[in-house]
Amino acid sequence: MSHAPTPSQTVGPFYGYALPFPGGSEVAPAGHPDTVTVHGHVLDGRGEPVPDAIVETWQPAPDGSRAGLPGSLRHDPATGKVIGRDGVDFTGFGRAPTDAAGRWFVRTLPPGGVPYLCAAVFARGLVHHLYTRVYLPDLLGDADRLLESLDAERRATLIATRTDPRTYRFDIRLQGDDETVFLEFS
Repeated sequence: MSHAPTPSQTVGPFYGYALPFPGGSEVAPAGHPDTVTVHGHVLDGRGEPVPDAIVETWQPAPDGSRAGLPGSLRHDPATGKVIGRDGVDFTGFGRAPTDAAGRWFVRTLPPGGVPYLCAAVFARGLVHHLYTRVYLPDLLGDADRLLESLDAERRATLIATRTDPRTYRFDIRLQGDDETVFLEFS
């Protein structure tokens, strides 16, 4: 007997319980002189903040290596409780929850070999998380096939705005006007 697949279900809003971990937004080693901050808002289709989203980021290390180091989710050996990063190693992985105003941030190092951070968004109402890229304008140089494939208006939704020498703003719009370009992987 053949059964139809079980439909996907919305998985939230309980991200604040299961996904964030201490120091999840602090990707760069503590006190590193090359640290940059990428921040913004997650906004719904009406432009309202999404207060219970998670933005995960992945990126290569500044030297371009993509292997990463273990250590983002360290556990207390006695209790098993997640205690977060060691604050020394660069793992290339960040997990940033949004606050009540939909704000998120990561403190990281500029990625090597590519001009962007990879990002995934988990939020209420999403059956599946959404993938995108956060391009840092200072690193744009050589041709990028994804950016070249988009018209100027859509391309702009992927490029962060530099607000000072070490800070970039990147708002993620889930729907509506200026919706962020999201990528599909098969």
